[in-house]
Amino acid sequence: MTQPILPPGASIIGDFLPEGAGGRLLDWVDSSEWRSDLKRRVQHYGWHYDYRERRVTPAMRLGPLPDWLVPVSEAVSALPEFPDRIDQVIVNEYLPGQGISAHIDCEPCFGPAVASLSLGGPVQMLFRCRQTGEQRGHVLEPLSLLILSGQARYDWTHEIPARKSDLVDGLRRPRTRRVSLTFRTVSLQA
Repeated sequence: MTQPILPPGASIIGDFLPEGAGGRLLDWVDSSEWRSDLKRRVQHYGWHYDYRERRVTPAMRLGPLPDWLVPVSEAVSALPEFPDRIDQVIVNEYLPGQGISAHIDCEPCFGPAVASLSLGGPVQMLFRCRQTGEQRGHVLEPLSLLILSGQARYDWTHEIPARKSDLVDGLRRPRTRRVSLTFRTVSLQA
C-alpha cells in the first residue's frame, strides 16, 4: 500500500523557484534541443550520461552549464545536502502515459545527493525500499524540489509509473505534461 510520506533522507521544498521563474525556465528548456533516444525526450547539460552502460567518463564532458541554468543550479548547490557544486543537469519531459522505471541514480557516477525540480503538471512518484519492499508515494507538485540523500539516495528506488492519471487521496488526477530538471554532481571514480 502506498503511504503519503517520503522515505528517510528525502525531502521536498515547495515553491523552490520564485513566481514566474518556472515559466521562464520552461521557455529556455523548450527553446533548447531535445534528444529522443529514450522513450521520453531529454536534454543533457554539463555531462552526458550513458543510460545503457550506466556510466560517465571524462570524454562525456559537455562543458559548463548554460547561463540560464546557473542561477537554479547554484541555488541547489547551496543546499546542505550538496557538499560539491552541481555540474550536471538532465532535463526529462514526461507526457501523459510516460514514466521512468524504478531505479537508483548511478552510485559511483554521482555524488551523495540528487535533486529534481518539477515544472508543468504534478505527478506521483513511487519509492520502494530495496531491503524490505516497503512502498511509499508522493505527489511532486509544480515548482517543488525533491532532494534524495542518505537512505533515500542509496536504499530506495524511485519511479514514475507510465500511466495517464494518478490516484491521489481517492481521486483520479489526469496527468499533463511534466518537465523535470535533475541536478547532480559527477564523480569520475567510476
